[in-house]
Amino acid sequence: MQKELTKIQQDILNYLIELKSKSAVPTLAEIAKHFEYKNRSTVQQHLQSIEKKGFIKRNPKISGGIELTFDNNYFIPRPILGEVAAGNPLTIYPDSIDTIELPTIAHVPNDSFLLKVKGDSLKDAYIFTGDIVIVNPNLQAENGQFVVAVLDNAAVVKRFVKKNDLIELHSENTEYEPIIIESTHPNFQLVGVVIGVYRTMAKKVG
Repeated sequence: MQKELTKIQQDILNYLIELKSKSAVPTLAEIAKHFEYKNRSTVQQHLQSIEKKGFIKRNPKISGGIELTFDNNYFIPRPILGEVAAGNPLTIYPDSIDTIELPTIAHVPNDSFLLKVKGDSLKDAYIFTGDIVIVNPNLQAENGQFVVAVLDNAAVVKRFVKKNDLIELHSENTEYEPIIIESTHPNFQLVGVVIGVYRTMAKKVG
């Protein structure tokens, strides 16, 4: 049975999970460098404790021989950087406004970030207020994809369509008209492509 991790053990495990998503496993020296430990023995002690609690399995004969042993029901906290409007534009905040625990099965590529949806303009695409969108800023937007864009200093999540020199940002709700602007609009910026939506079914009591 898995036992609760200390904060530093949790941080080390989260680091291992992040690298696993990139098909990489760090050595003791790399972990020590990442967490600014002066020697590897401290890392060794933390890994031993994490192993005893059932989250990893190590092979000391292999450099970087660390295997994650939990299943995809394990959750790790990730920051939510702001709200994005499915409706009227809202502001993206520069710092984290909240956190959410995502299961490790939720793929969050490097440099991607999370935003919380507010509004009902995407309800026909089954994206609702309170949903978390995973946004990849490194992808080139293609017609039909959902994107996060900033228009006049406010952020929206819409379906992207480019027609010649015009950009159309469509809702998935007949009550909303599309936003149509020129592709050279000085106050328009495409932030990234939505690559996933996460929804928690838990309800707060009280």
